[in-house]
Amino acid sequence: MRPIRARLRPVALLVTMSASFSASAAITSAAIISSTLSPQCLEYKVVGICYWLLCTPLGCKIKTSTKVRHYVPDAVVAAYSNTGASPWVEMSGLGAANADAQAGGDGTTNHQNENNVIKFKEADVIGHPGGATFMKFASASGYACSGASLPLVPYFLSARDTIGWRYGVPEAAYPEALTPGLREVGSSLIANQWGNVYPRSGFVPQIDDYKAGALVAQRAADITTRPAQLHVYFPLLALPRPGYWPAGPVLESNPSTGRWQELTPVLSPGCAVFPSITPNVESHDGGYAWALWRPYSCCQRRGQTFLGSTGL
Repeated sequence: MRPIRARLRPVALLVTMSASFSASAAITSAAIISSTLSPQCLEYKVVGICYWLLCTPLGCKIKTSTKVRHYVPDAVVAAYSNTGASPWVEMSGLGAANADAQAGGDGTTNHQNENNVIKFKEADVIGHPGGATFMKFASASGYACSGASLPLVPYFLSARDTIGWRYGVPEAAYPEALTPGLREVGSSLIANQWGNVYPRSGFVPQIDDYKAGALVAQRAADITTRPAQLHVYFPLLALPRPGYWPAGPVLESNPSTGRWQELTPVLSPGCAVFPSITPNVESHDGGYAWALWRPYSCCQRRGQTFLGSTGL
């Protein structure tokens, strides 16, 4: 008969493997920064020509520069089930519980005989930490455009938006929330309906946990990429200027407004929109994170006055 210690080794190995799998749901800033090195998400294109008027004491002449368009990783959007449980390790404390937002959980008791159709997720929208790494990577293709965000700045923390996020006030009464088929991710016509964007709160009628997390991320991005919304947040927007055309509001299922790169539970090398992304892995603790990439166009300044541009 084998010693007890020997018989326990397979069990110990199994526990160790399980713990490693559980830990893999979290993601660090270093991994997020390295994820910006994605040619597929960047999608760098030359789209036109910009014209500038350059004047010197010797006279004026027209100069040109190349107009480019590419995506920029503006933010990390996390969706998770309990306050303080963001999968982004270094930033999880920003979503900690407070007097108005305690814990989380789904809409039923999770009894095995129940069909739990209501999920709840907190959400954070934080400036992507990989700006410097990304700009060096993008500049290798040519002139690169800056994004709207500042690294590590919290643009939206749902735990600080209690009335809007936990009670759905006033958006539960909006036409977008009351009209079937309006502002939805996916469609029931193609049997791939993930849920409605409004009301932009943390409660989602969805039994699939991955889809619930994705829908909450879409809601958070919808808020932060628009001005003057009835939520507690900072707009994730840049102002246009001569030779610079920033990204606008994110619209669900529309890649021309923004795309998602999954960071966890599975780190993806590419970008897509919901519901085109196939949910492969559900997080064991209800935590998910995506990088939000948005399209920008720009050209290098070559003179004092911008005369216009051709192309897209």
